[in-house]
Amino acid sequence: MTSVELSAFEQSVVDRITEDSWLRLATDLIRCGQPRSSNPLDPDQPHAEEEAVAHMVAGQLMGMGFSVEMPVKRHGRPNVVGRHSGRPDGPSLMINDHLDTYPVVEPHKWDMTDFDPFKATRHGNLLYARGTSDTRGNMASALLALQAVMDSDAELCGELIACFTVDEERNGTDGSIFVTEELGLRPDYSITAEPTAWGGPEGPWGMAISTANSGHCLVEIVLKGVKGHIWRPDIISNPIVEAGGLLADLTRMTFTHVPHRFMGHTPPVVSVVRIRGGLEGEMQFSPDTCVITLAVVGIVPGMTMESVLADIQAVAHASLQGGNGISAEVRQVPGSLFVAGTEPVEETEEPVRTLKSVYQDMRGEAPRLNRKNAFNDTIRFREAGINAITFGPGEDGWAADNEWISIPKSVEAARIYAVTILRLLGATG
Repeated sequence: MTSVELSAFEQSVVDRITEDSWLRLATDLIRCGQPRSSNPLDPDQPHAEEEAVAHMVAGQLMGMGFSVEMPVKRHGRPNVVGRHSGRPDGPSLMINDHLDTYPVVEPHKWDMTDFDPFKATRHGNLLYARGTSDTRGNMASALLALQAVMDSDAELCGELIACFTVDEERNGTDGSIFVTEELGLRPDYSITAEPTAWGGPEGPWGMAISTANSGHCLVEIVLKGVKGHIWRPDIISNPIVEAGGLLADLTRMTFTHVPHRFMGHTPPVVSVVRIRGGLEGEMQFSPDTCVITLAVVGIVPGMTMESVLADIQAVAHASLQGGNGISAEVRQVPGSLFVAGTEPVEETEEPVRTLKSVYQDMRGEAPRLNRKNAFNDTIRFREAGINAITFGPGEDGWAADNEWISIPKSVEAARIYAVTILRLLGATG
């Protein structure tokens, strides 16, 4: 890949990043530490243990010449923070990604990887495996960019920080919250290598710059009725039956919010993730309790946990009127966190300005700017006052099973990261 918009020095750095090097590193990262690095959002499930992949990433950074620390909030979950100091008169830039992945609950559906979800398998321009898109493949892009910059012996005007966190899939308590709130990590700028890509593997495609994030939360609705014998459904109050109508009303509801000038792909909306009712060993009886679990996503600035619960309670009350004596308790899922929507980093501010310029020079077109719907550590860095954004390969809405990532987009992202680092930190060769 050659661009007339790059300097000779920038081009020499970009040329260090190849498809083969990305494939080798991504394949190793995808396998490393799995499945123990799998981290469910469910608060009642055990946390991940990312220690194996953390040591691999720390070793990579040490080999590049970074000074590396591995701060730990919870045993078995070391974060990785690497620092390389240039001249002291410039800004600090952090490249971030996370070490945990989604769990795999149904490996029998992973036919693209020979039913081994951690076996990175290429089909055409796509690489399949758990963690390809979220985010071991993205991490490979970030590490290759860091490697290319460090191998170039570029003199940086400012500090380059590599921060790889644990616990991102569960909102960052042991990771991004820990390193910002307890360790005081406060770079001027941060770029998180998470999925922001759009378009198919063939034809027109690109990667957006997510300058803001939507928030989310988990809500439970506990419906209670009267247990009764299955032979007499006419005289019982079955909460599962009433849940059907309530679910339809919930998926159509509108949350109280002020539309932001910069919305995400979806407005604030309910996503139903679980419904539980009935007891094992009591098939002869209809249950007296049914629990609906909702994810509320697309949350924008100004919305609160209290406003979300009040909106859902109002819908439940209206839906269940005359509902055969069924009551509803609406509450935040115990142990879960409310994540607020963030305000955007303006496109005239860093690091948006430099990343946008580099993308334009290397892709020949302006990048899209958007609000990312899904959680990532960018949110926690924004909460800490850092100018943090998200940019990376991986489709923004990836497959739950047979997860994949575009190989060409991943290599392109690594090259864009590298040039952005050079320009933002005023590097000279």
